[in-house]
Amino acid sequence: MMGKAVAAVLTLLLVSALGTEGKAVPRSAMELRCQCIGTHSKFIHPKFIQNVNLTPSGPHCENVEVIATLTDGREVCLEPSAPWVKLIIKAILDK
Repeated sequence: MMGKAVAAVLTLLLVSALGTEGKAVPRSAMELRCQCIGTHSKFIHPKFIQNVNLTPSGPHCENVEVIATLTDGREVCLEPSAPWVKLIIKAILDK
C-alpha cells in the first residue's frame, strides 16, 4: 500500500514538472554585485556610443548603473547624475 502512495506522489510531481516553463535568469540577478567600480562623467560624443545599458538599483547593487559600450568595444560606466547622461537616460526611457 505504501508503494502505491509513493508511486502516486512521484507521478504527480512528474506531471507538474512537465507543465512548468524554464526561464533564463537575467544577468543582473545572477551577479549579486555592482558592475561599476567607478564612473565617468566627462562628455562622450554620441557618435562614439554604440549601446547603453541602464540597470536600476536593486538587491544586486544600491546604485543606478549606466554602462555605455563604445564603438571601439570598450565598456564605460557613466555617472548617472551628470547632465548629459540624464539626457541619454531620458531619451532611452522615452523610446
